[in-house]
Amino acid sequence: MSGRVLVTGGAGFIGSHVADLFLSRGWAVDIVDDLSTGRRENVPVAARLIVADVRSDDAARLIAEGSHDAIVHLAAQMDVRRSVADPVFDAGVNILGILNVLEAVRRVPAERAPRIVFASTGGAVYGDLSSPPTTERTGKEPDSPYGIAKLASEYYLAYYARIHGLATTSVRFANVYGPRQDPHGEAGVVAIFCGRILKGEALTIFGDGEQTRDYVHVADVAEAVYLAVTGAVPSGARVDDRAFNIGTGVGTSVRRLAALLIEASGSDSTIEFAPERRGEQRHSYLDVAQARQTLGWQPRVELPDGLADTYSWFAARAAAPSLSRT
Repeated sequence: MSGRVLVTGGAGFIGSHVADLFLSRGWAVDIVDDLSTGRRENVPVAARLIVADVRSDDAARLIAEGSHDAIVHLAAQMDVRRSVADPVFDAGVNILGILNVLEAVRRVPAERAPRIVFASTGGAVYGDLSSPPTTERTGKEPDSPYGIAKLASEYYLAYYARIHGLATTSVRFANVYGPRQDPHGEAGVVAIFCGRILKGEALTIFGDGEQTRDYVHVADVAEAVYLAVTGAVPSGARVDDRAFNIGTGVGTSVRRLAALLIEASGSDSTIEFAPERRGEQRHSYLDVAQARQTLGWQPRVELPDGLADTYSWFAARAAAPSLSRT
């Protein structure tokens, strides 16, 4: 299967890898990104970039033209701490953004309406009241406005599927890391640690370092998105019927993450500890059986290999400071 896909947020870390993969599989790729956090340098040469806010009339008109077979919605405000500081801004981007996409698709004749795959979060939607590994049907008690907005977006997707007949799927990402990553969000710790190693600085761990996260390489995430676009549309009516956890199913402590990066870099960086940050989720990792069974997806990049790959990218970037960063 091939066609034309629209990737919102495609100039960002995950979005650019998704665009690369679709291009490699013979798809035409359009990207909508306002470049507030995305970078032109991330955009594949073969993709078409439309600089626009996903909430804008321009983005809605592009979607309503009906020229896309699929939309991958990755554009988001994705900094959990910013969502806590400014929940109105977070909701404005994350909820109004998906609604603008859904309403635009609703105006496309049914026979030409694109499939929508939405990037949700596999940590923040579940919160800290459940014990991992969390399945798609685990109770959801988000502990941040970011998680609340992502969960609300999933309910809108399920509503538009039931009431308006749209083909929608949500992919709930664990902590994604890899080349092109920026330091925002929980998985941003990998980018932060790489930067500190390259500067010869100590790695700072908040708390005792035994808090765990599910770190999944961006190449595996891009493959999951591709399979969600090209596979069968979920048939269930409930929100969890249309969602897939995308992670490794393994919780890795921050202390081990730091040790693995130091080993991958061959550096003599040290680790220092700082007071625990209030409100930080203690343990989070995902059960990915539903994605394995339905999408035929499974993670393939082992964490030590993925961290080595990521560090090599940051090291090469640091050695070429003339690279454009706009």
